[in-house]
Amino acid sequence: MQPGNETEISEFYLLGISEEPELQPFLFGLFLSMYLVTLTGNLLITLATIFDAHLHTTMYFFLSNLSFVDICLSSTTIPKMLANIQLQRRVITYAGCLTQMYFFILFIGLDDILLTVMAYDRFVAICHPLLYTVIMNPQLCVLLVLGSWIIIVLSALLQSLLVSRLSFCAPLEIPHFFCEYNQMVQLACSDTFLNDIVMYFVTVLLGGGPFIGIVFSYSKIVSSIHVISSALGKYKAFSTCASHLSVVFLFYCTSIGVYMSSFSMSSAHTSAQASVMYTVVTPMLNPFIYSLRNKELKGALKRLLGGKA
Repeated sequence: MQPGNETEISEFYLLGISEEPELQPFLFGLFLSMYLVTLTGNLLITLATIFDAHLHTTMYFFLSNLSFVDICLSSTTIPKMLANIQLQRRVITYAGCLTQMYFFILFIGLDDILLTVMAYDRFVAICHPLLYTVIMNPQLCVLLVLGSWIIIVLSALLQSLLVSRLSFCAPLEIPHFFCEYNQMVQLACSDTFLNDIVMYFVTVLLGGGPFIGIVFSYSKIVSSIHVISSALGKYKAFSTCASHLSVVFLFYCTSIGVYMSSFSMSSAHTSAQASVMYTVVTPMLNPFIYSLRNKELKGALKRLLGGKA
């Protein structure tokens, strides 16, 4: 790998989801609406879990962290895309591109690990209910969240530093609506072997590891639910993790589907359009999924908004 930025790169060009001029007003209105819904929904859940004493539990502590991360994830990519559409400019500075890439890796990784932590919380609640308050004590919960932040911050920093050492070749056009790691590496003129090795290692460790943890937790949950004799007991046990399971399914199916299908896509813009699912749609839907059948959360939201619970 050749150190330094030999071409004196100052800016990149984000081609966005579509370059058709007639589609730009529609895309601006669509993504502005989705961004506002994402902010409103996740902010309400965060505020409800903070100010409502009924939600000062382990499950809602993790949920508030997930909502905060979803706000940050959407804010990393959508505002810049909206500004580019409105100003009819596709330029992003070199420093801005590296910064955006760093925060995207950070928040998408935190989403992944927090979903795993929440799966473990549901596993303890269903499989070891009598020991739940002992195992999932406040100290452990804080350590789990803090540990997640430390691991992902270091991982994102390592990958960003490796990209910063690459030299790039013109044209510096990224066929995406944000500075995605793989797209930037593909623009490099210098050797990217180390970048590829680190990316595969991080994907296996921080992508495959949490996925295996979630599968293990739910395999134990299913086994515990299976031995419950009454249908009502099974329903109550399953309902405690149905929302989380829905979010996990949506997150992994969309993200894995995007990266698996990207190898066979002839159009780079198609990959960008598919990425909208896990970068924009999933954070927007999470508040609805968690509040749809959750009476405690719906009651807290009504109290927060001044209504009757």
